[in-house]
Amino acid sequence: MLRCSLRECQMPKYLTLTDYAQITGSAPIKRQTHGWRAKCLQRLVRLEMPVPLTIALSFAAVREIATGAQMNLRHLLSHFPQAQLLSVRPSAEYPEWGGPAAILNIGINDDKHAEIAEIYGEPVATRMYLHFVQAYAAHVAHLDPDMFDAPEPSLPALQAALRDYESEMEEPFPQSPVQQLADVLRSMARAWEGTSARLLRQAKGAPVDAGLGLVVQAMAGGVGAGESGAGLIRFIDADTGAPQVTGRFKSYGLHGLEAMGDDADVLYLTRDKRGPSLEERCPEAFSELLRHGDFARKRLREEMEIEFTLDDGKLWVLDAVTVQRSSRASVRVAVDLANDGIIERDEALMRIAPKALSELLHRQVNPRKRSEVFVSGIAASPGAAIGRIVFSSSAAQALAARDEPCILIRRETTPEDIRGMHAAKAVVTERGGMTSHAAVIGRGLGVPCVVGASRMQIDERRKTVRAGDYVFSEGDMLTVDGTNGLVLVGEVALLEPALDDRFVTLLDWADARRDIDIRANADTPSDARIAREFRAQGIGLCRTEHMFFEDDRLTLMREMIFADTPEDRSDALGRLLPMQRADFIELFEIMQGQPVCIRLFDPPLHEFLPHSKEGLRFLADALNKPLSEIMRRADALSEFNPMLGMRGVRLGVTIPEIYEMQVRAIFEATVELTRRETPVTPEIMIPLVSAMREVELVKSRIDAIAAAVRSRLGHDFDYRIGVMVETPRAALRSGDIALHAAFLSFGTNDLTQMTYGLSRDDAGRFMSDYVQQQVFHEDPFHTLDLDGVGELLTLGATRGRKARPDITLSICGEHGGNPDSIRFCRDLGFDYVSCSPFRVPVARLAAAQLVIEEEN
Repeated sequence: MLRCSLRECQMPKYLTLTDYAQITGSAPIKRQTHGWRAKCLQRLVRLEMPVPLTIALSFAAVREIATGAQMNLRHLLSHFPQAQLLSVRPSAEYPEWGGPAAILNIGINDDKHAEIAEIYGEPVATRMYLHFVQAYAAHVAHLDPDMFDAPEPSLPALQAALRDYESEMEEPFPQSPVQQLADVLRSMARAWEGTSARLLRQAKGAPVDAGLGLVVQAMAGGVGAGESGAGLIRFIDADTGAPQVTGRFKSYGLHGLEAMGDDADVLYLTRDKRGPSLEERCPEAFSELLRHGDFARKRLREEMEIEFTLDDGKLWVLDAVTVQRSSRASVRVAVDLANDGIIERDEALMRIAPKALSELLHRQVNPRKRSEVFVSGIAASPGAAIGRIVFSSSAAQALAARDEPCILIRRETTPEDIRGMHAAKAVVTERGGMTSHAAVIGRGLGVPCVVGASRMQIDERRKTVRAGDYVFSEGDMLTVDGTNGLVLVGEVALLEPALDDRFVTLLDWADARRDIDIRANADTPSDARIAREFRAQGIGLCRTEHMFFEDDRLTLMREMIFADTPEDRSDALGRLLPMQRADFIELFEIMQGQPVCIRLFDPPLHEFLPHSKEGLRFLADALNKPLSEIMRRADALSEFNPMLGMRGVRLGVTIPEIYEMQVRAIFEATVELTRRETPVTPEIMIPLVSAMREVELVKSRIDAIAAAVRSRLGHDFDYRIGVMVETPRAALRSGDIALHAAFLSFGTNDLTQMTYGLSRDDAGRFMSDYVQQQVFHEDPFHTLDLDGVGELLTLGATRGRKARPDITLSICGEHGGNPDSIRFCRDLGFDYVSCSPFRVPVARLAAAQLVIEEEN
């Protein structure tokens, strides 16, 4: 294949000597101009570590090289001893932005090969030369790497590689160290500017114009006759953060010269019964590494891993980077550094990404284990679980009764599936988005959940689920990774949660810094207990309808729905009242006087009816009514758009007995708790309000029932009435509504849905296309829309406070646990945010970071 030679492609433009600098303690090197690796190496030099001579090229220099400029490389090489082998490594501004692969042993050629062979032996020289030819051919000349693959380093393999290179390039392999270095620098510079590399780093947060530095470093032996080799050492366990020496060392010297390459003598770092160790063979070098690690921790204020070589027993430090570690390890490292006085507590708080805490609260798929993906969707609720496939709530409950874990797979869930979701270890739905029923309940329960898995095809009759080439039947095992939105084939190894003392300590520090309260959305006693465990400052949203889906209550609800007269309806509700009162008593007891905001009944009544003819027939038998009447009444309750129909306050106005029962149960529970010397001031929230008159009507009935309960029980109590702002009109008319409300809580799930005119259960079908084509920057059900929905929140808060300065403002939708939403609410002066119990720790940390950011 005919190509231009690399020399012919060079442009006659020269860089000046100021475009590169030898790394010394005083050199003008910055992360923003030379990259993280150059800056880190300078710090190691300042710490007097034995770093080989290194030259750093700036971002500007690398950009010029990419466009064809030449450097006075002879002057650059004059810094190094004659015939010194070199390496070139990338140095982006941040390590996570990546960069081209490092190239080692630049400068080796036929003469150098002979020289090294005479000193260290032909196998050593051949291995070094062959590896360089392979790297140069693949990364610099861009030839097929398979052409140069060799089973093992050998002189015939090297000779074949050199011939193949000459055949493909129509010129011999370059022998000039100057040309080799120039070609490597240009190749790495241009690789950084390539489309794939640019898109990859942008996905990791890099700006479009992110720069790349390059560091040219003297190769530091590692092949001497004495103890020589290369290794990597870290001083903590990357999974837990606990102190532990781990890493590797390959010996190429006295004990390893006969086994170069992959079969080199691999040593353990510390003493080990399984084989020889670096600690035993080179105790002085090992002790020196430990000292360097401890010194770097104290002076660089981080846990570092050190890349090193030994050359006849002499230690060289080639590089040091922050240990890549799990979220659990990151928390431990940050807290330990603060406790040791190396960093301040505020810095420890700022070092942890809030969302990283989610990984500590649930089991997680072990990223080190391989797994096959069955289907992917939206990561709706974090965590991981393994279980047998079931396709109905009844099947989930049956397996749970036998202590067998199960995965509930549905097209979409409804309130009728609550019991099945409680029983299941994880939930997967074909439809839905971040605020669909399955997603909201999954996060509330702490159950891993993947929604919007649209490639999944469910056959409920055959009880199978298909995606691509995979077909699974009920009872087969799957693993759900709710953190990453994946359903995996079979059983995959999991990591256990990590709520240790460092986790608690970090959040204690966060609580001392934040200035906005964090409450939890909790619908059941188990939710409330989790909220207390995570130190929520009360319940910001208790959705009472979820209390009615237990078997005994569901039957009474259906009796109430099908009652022929108001008296019959009151009778059914009267039998529900003690159950509802017991619910509230337990909730109040768990929260121990903390505020509890109870949302009155919200969903349309048809959600409590069976969805199949078999279920309707069973209901007809239970209510002793003709099936035809049951079907007629059920049909009459159906709505074209139930989310905008007969629900929320509309039920409270037209069927007031439901709210009256609930309010009576709340007040009787309040009196009972007061008698037990646990005073409570319940907060009663009216849902789906759009007009002031709705609030007036419901409030007058609540006040009347309060007076009646006080009189009948002979006990006084306080309570607060507020409104859940979920409709655009309620936000716009919040000034009027605030006159009759002690608090306004913005329900951003429905408010987003109504503002956009989107169904939150169906938007997942096209949302990814909308985000990719930049119609929306993000899924508005996942990240609060600050421009549209945010403007309604701003108007609502401003007008509400103007009408009633002492009104309490909050947000209780799923956005409440999002750091950006918390920032927005804090800026508006909200009193608290409320989120799913398992997002409370995330919100606590995010709120503290906002205060620290503002102060700095």
